[in-house]
Amino acid sequence: MTAQKHRTSPDRAASRPPRPPRPPRPTRPFTLWREVLTAYAAPALTAGAAGAVTGQRDLAVASCTSIAGTSAVVAFLIGTWLRHGGRPRRWTLAAPRGVLTAVLVITAVGAAALLGWFTAQWLPAHTPVPSTPWLERLRVDLPVSAALATTIVTLRWRSTTTAPPA
Repeated sequence: MTAQKHRTSPDRAASRPPRPPRPPRPTRPFTLWREVLTAYAAPALTAGAAGAVTGQRDLAVASCTSIAGTSAVVAFLIGTWLRHGGRPRRWTLAAPRGVLTAVLVITAVGAAALLGWFTAQWLPAHTPVPSTPWLERLRVDLPVSAALATTIVTLRWRSTTTAPPA
């Protein structure tokens, strides 16, 4: 048999009835404890594996402490704020997904960067806490973890909500 016989002619394809639209896939509801657990486990596993493979002991330790811990805390705070006691704020539903995500990421990264600076710079200069390499890591770990956790939680939350009536 030739390949010609297996091809569908344009007339035959046009005569087929259109397929019915697929029903939307049900999304898993936004469950805060599940999002926080995922926000901790995902960076802990990935950064921990990267630290183990590259032989960077400090990255392996930071993966379970500052990186994953920050992600879990930020996921909890952003998720709690978005849910707002079960009734989301109207503007969080009305704003475009990208705008909402950008506003929350900028806010979370700014707060995390300030906390990282405070911990790494101000704390050793004004208290008996010595400046150590792991404190310096916080200036990078905290904002990066906050950005990733905020983006994922916001997009995940937004995918489970419906727009407010106009």
